[in-house]
Amino acid sequence: MKALRIHGIRDVRVDTVDDPEIKDQRDAIIRVTSTAICGSDLHIYNGSLPQPAPMTIGHEFMGIVEEVGKGVTNLKRGDRVVVPFPIACGHCLFCNHDLPGHCENSNPEHYGPEGGLATEKGGALFGYTDLYGGYDGGQAEFVRVPYADYGPRKVPGSLTDEQVLFLTDIFPTGYSGIDWADVKGGEVIAIFGAGPVGIMAAKSAWLRGASRVIIVDTQQYRLDKARQTANAEGILWESHQQVVDEIRSMSRGYGADVCVEAVGFEPDRDLLDRAKAVINLEKGSPKILLACMSAVRRGGYVTVLGVYATPFDNFPVGQFFDKGITLRGGQAPAHKHIDKLMQHVANGDVRLDDIISHRLPLSQAPLGYDIFRNKKDNCMKVVLTPGS
Repeated sequence: MKALRIHGIRDVRVDTVDDPEIKDQRDAIIRVTSTAICGSDLHIYNGSLPQPAPMTIGHEFMGIVEEVGKGVTNLKRGDRVVVPFPIACGHCLFCNHDLPGHCENSNPEHYGPEGGLATEKGGALFGYTDLYGGYDGGQAEFVRVPYADYGPRKVPGSLTDEQVLFLTDIFPTGYSGIDWADVKGGEVIAIFGAGPVGIMAAKSAWLRGASRVIIVDTQQYRLDKARQTANAEGILWESHQQVVDEIRSMSRGYGADVCVEAVGFEPDRDLLDRAKAVINLEKGSPKILLACMSAVRRGGYVTVLGVYATPFDNFPVGQFFDKGITLRGGQAPAHKHIDKLMQHVANGDVRLDDIISHRLPLSQAPLGYDIFRNKKDNCMKVVLTPGS
């Protein structure tokens, strides 16, 4: 089959590899019909999350069941399914507490309680380096799905691939940023990052009854897209203080009730930011998280959806304590939310496919990565079609 594999920093290639096979009675083989490039994939592409050997990447995918192990009784050949991005067993302590990203069985070689830089990581993720299980991902013609009796969800025939593809990751992830803040209605919500996850967080904020949704980004075209697709008010990032001041002015001087960090440790940075990282022996920058801590009101919530893979010095713990901030983050519990979110899509409460800017065959995936990483052609989201 054809599969997109990472070979080195900014080196992805569509290779011919062996077809996947059933290895466990709870496995299924899925013929991929749609897959997408995620901002998290760029961390591997950029070399920030190193992968020493070639592997098939991609964790946003859906398709048709081709084969199931004898332990999978809820799926059959021909079923059309969407697959949550964490690989989770469904019965361990953490799965039983709706924390599939912390599954203690899916990543046996690198799992542990510490959550260290390169040791004792969480549960496995599709196509997300050896540290997270080493499972081949879904930017391929076929993919093996472990624990297929727990993860994949059948898709109603009335819904197209593009309507539901983002239930794999970015919609549950954006929704988690709002859910972790216990949004009940009437809140002012500021989202940092007008990429796909940030826009999904904005859509989720309206679903949960927000009174005002503000979104911050360095790119005007992304703010325009956030306004068009999620009715969000935009702030163009010029500086930390300018953004904080604007958010406070839009929230009666207090700051936002909720700040959602949807950028991660690789934000746009100037030379000074990069020099600080070198001096501090740090990878990337926590500048967006720091802005969230300032822009949130006292007693408010900061939720972190962007990936942070390394420690940072000078974390503002004094500010965290003085303001009484509730801070939550991590891999989104996609399994927890996917069913209700699919119902929202089916009911027409929310639209997901309006952020797609580029559609390419899998054979052009390297071009898709270049366009997405470098924000060429006003790129928002790239969807790949295997077999075309």
